[in-house]
This record gives sequence, C-alpha cells and structure tokens, in this order.
Amino acid sequence: MLLSFVIGYAVQRLSSLFAGHEVSPVSPRRLVAVELASLAGAFGAAWIMSLFETRSFGDYGLPLRSAFGKLFWLGALFGLAEISAVIGAMGALGCYHFGAIVLPDNSQLLHWLIFWAAFFLLVGFYEEFAFRGYVQFTLSQGLGFWPAAALLSVAFGFVHIFNPGENWVGITGIVLTGLFWCFTLQRTGSLWFAVGMHASFDFGETFLYSVPDSGQIFPGHLSSASIAGPAWITGGTAGPEGSIFDFVTLLIFFYAVHKLFPHRSMAASRPEAFVQAPGEDSSGA
Repeated sequence: MLLSFVIGYAVQRLSSLFAGHEVSPVSPRRLVAVELASLAGAFGAAWIMSLFETRSFGDYGLPLRSAFGKLFWLGALFGLAEISAVIGAMGALGCYHFGAIVLPDNSQLLHWLIFWAAFFLLVGFYEEFAFRGYVQFTLSQGLGFWPAAALLSVAFGFVHIFNPGENWVGITGIVLTGLFWCFTLQRTGSLWFAVGMHASFDFGETFLYSVPDSGQIFPGHLSSASIAGPAWITGGTAGPEGSIFDFVTLLIFFYAVHKLFPHRSMAASRPEAFVQAPGEDSSGA
C-alpha cells in the first residue's frame, strides 16, 4: 500500500501539469489527473510485487486475455440494470423526475457521454484493483478469502466517508456493494465483472440519470433531474446508492450470481487463488 501511495503521488505531481490551475475538486481535468495517478500507483506497486513474487500480474484479478470479454460486459449490464431498477422504483413512487435535457447540442452530449464513460472506466479499474486486486489476493492467503473481503469492504466504505453529501446509509450500501463485488471475484475468478459493473453503475448515476454519486453532483450530466421524498426511498444526500431499493437489488444480484456461477468446492482449499469461471483464461499478459 505504501509503494502504491509513493508511485501514485509521483504520477499525480506529474499529472498536475495536465490539470493546470484547476482548483475545483470536480473539474474534469482534476478528476482525470487524480484517477490516473491513483490507478498508476495501484498497478505499478502490484507489478513490482509480481516481480518479487514471481507471479503473473493477471494472478491479482485482471488477466489480460480476459480483458473486456463476456464477464466485463455482463458486469456492465448488471450495473446499468441496478441503477435503472433503483431509479425506476423511485420514479414509480414519484420521487424521481428526469427533467429536461440540459446539454445544449448533440456534440456536447456526445462529448460528455464519452468523457464520463471513459472516466468511470478508470474509476472501476482503480477502485476494484485497489480494494479487490493485489491486497485482496495477498490478505486471502493469510486470513482467508471472506475475512479479507470483509476487512477491505469496510475500508472501501470508509474512504467514501469524506465525499460531500455522503451519509451512513450510503456508506453501508457501499460496504454491501464491496462484498458483492468480492463475491463476483470469488465466483468468476477475476475482477472483470466487477470493473464493468462499477463503471456502468457510476455512469448511469452521474450522466444517464443525473443524480448524486456517493453524495456528489458532477458537471456535464444529461438532464435537470430532481429527487424528492423520504430518504429511505431516495437515499437522501448520498443519492440512490443509499436507497432501500439499491439494497434489495443487490441482494437479488447475490442470488443471480450464485446461480450464474455455481460454487466450486475446490476453491476452498486454494485460498490464494481466485476461482476461474468456465471459458475464462486466467493467465496474464
């Protein structure tokens, strides 16, 4: 983790040249610069450790030969389905209104669509690998898979506490989401499902439905959407991920993944390895 921080800090200092004089924490340039630095730190540290441990980088959850394959796109489908189900339930109860399109023309719409899709792909890569990649792999060897998953999911929730507008219900939802993505890691053998789901859920929140993402409203959203109603329905200031409907959807998703990727008992005797899904190659680059 220290090595990741050092590399990330060095890259962030370099990326500040790209960010220029942007001071707003939600300015697009600053968002990209910070996320790229964080991702470089996490990947760089894991790559260095893979050399010391004589392992393939793909052993830590992102096998290159499975990149953007069926698990990624299935995860992306789950992410869009999750946020759409939650927003749909809120809308049916009169607590969400899409509003009017606020982007002035098609070129702006395309610009922000591409930007947010690419940015949240970076977010998906960084947060999944930082909390469920090398560290999860390593801790699993000493603690076991689920104790490590529980510890890192709580840490995943904790780092979101500092987001403006976040609340404890939202944090609880983030912890549950972290546990779900650990479950997909165990059942599929890689992080590709989680990366796709993470990216598409955040994209749906921020751009498509234009609602708070972990308590934050970002520029360049699609519509003048509004949320009003009881916090247990809307998630309050945290946004839809604090809604009761998101908790229900996640529990349904646990069952869906359980049926889609049946448990392999042999994995229990190999705590250092992630379970490989049928048809997926777990080798690295």
